[in-house]
Amino acid sequence: MLSKKLEKALNEQINHEFASSYLYLAMAAYAESQSLPGFANWLKLQTKEEMSHAMKLYKFVNERGGRVELLAVEKPKSDFKSPAALFEEVLGHERRITALINRLYETALEEKDYAAQVMLHWFIEEQVEEEAAAAEILETLKIAGEKGHALIMMDRQLARRGQG
Repeated sequence: MLSKKLEKALNEQINHEFASSYLYLAMAAYAESQSLPGFANWLKLQTKEEMSHAMKLYKFVNERGGRVELLAVEKPKSDFKSPAALFEEVLGHERRITALINRLYETALEEKDYAAQVMLHWFIEEQVEEEAAAAEILETLKIAGEKGHALIMMDRQLARRGQG
């Protein structure tokens, strides 16, 4: 059985995961408007991944006898100066989510909820991967530049995410 404190914190994280999904979809729309279908592909897959994170938490709350309460999702940012600025936002967002997951883990520790701690280990490891992927794309954009052949080749590389 979940404590009320942990149940509230998990519901807030569910909201953050849905908001992340919505943000990545807005980012995908921006990328498509800039004729960058590969970037859009990467971001749309990220949208699905964030949705699956929310549902993983949703299932956990229900399995532990808690009650999921869905909260409002704010309108996401949808305009960016450049592909690099877009991925600076992605990396910053993932770092914020990491901080939220860490705080959620601290709550599970305080509440002595061992099952939540075990489940949250998956999220902690996932955030390491999320930050690394965003940082790699951002660094590549900085090295390659944001115009010409390098950007087109990078867009094609991002288009291959999820194909195998």
